[in-house]
Amino acid sequence: MNIIVTGASSGIGFETVLELALQKGHKIMAIARNADKLRKLLEIAKGLNPDCELYPVSFDLTKDNFSALTPLIEDKFGKVDILINNAGALVNKPFLETTEEDLYSMLQTNVVSHFVFIQQIYQLFNTGAHIVNIGSMGGFQGSEKFPGLSAYSSSKAALHVLTECLAAEFKEQNIKVNCLALGSAQTEMLEAAFPGYESPVLAFEMGKYVADFALKGHKFFNGKILPVALTTP
Repeated sequence: MNIIVTGASSGIGFETVLELALQKGHKIMAIARNADKLRKLLEIAKGLNPDCELYPVSFDLTKDNFSALTPLIEDKFGKVDILINNAGALVNKPFLETTEEDLYSMLQTNVVSHFVFIQQIYQLFNTGAHIVNIGSMGGFQGSEKFPGLSAYSSSKAALHVLTECLAAEFKEQNIKVNCLALGSAQTEMLEAAFPGYESPVLAFEMGKYVADFALKGHKFFNGKILPVALTTP
């Protein structure tokens, strides 16, 4: 499988890449802004599986020019089987202190960047490809909401609906699109949002789940927003 994971330098994205790298037969492109963390990811992956095919790519999905990234993907992969849109950011502020810039930043990072990335590499998707968007219980309709996360949760809700729209649009091409609305996992992002809170799910456990779903979930689901949570947050 030719697999792309964004937001791969830490947390769930980092652990998802490592889980995929342990398995035979995959080529993985790990995309993130932080080149140092990507180098560490490659070092760990090679230590676990010296034969893994992992390509770290330092790229900012919100700022950098896709004219360089898309040809690189085509050169390394030819075609793409799986895209895991894990890149994201979080602002934790009371609603009345949240600025328009905060909201725009959340939408740009958590929705628009994925929207544009999918457009840019659409022609590279294999028939039967699987796009997995990483959402949040914060954006899941009917879930418990928390003060300070209005911009973040709104952006994730938009990503959930985008998932449903793309599943309908790509149906004839047999490209499956699903979204995992993740609950808490012990990551840097969670610690920043909820200082002192300890999740019952570790990052590597959630990464393992995401990797497995990306490989197999499209056989059972399409256009679905699936809650993956023991607790909220």
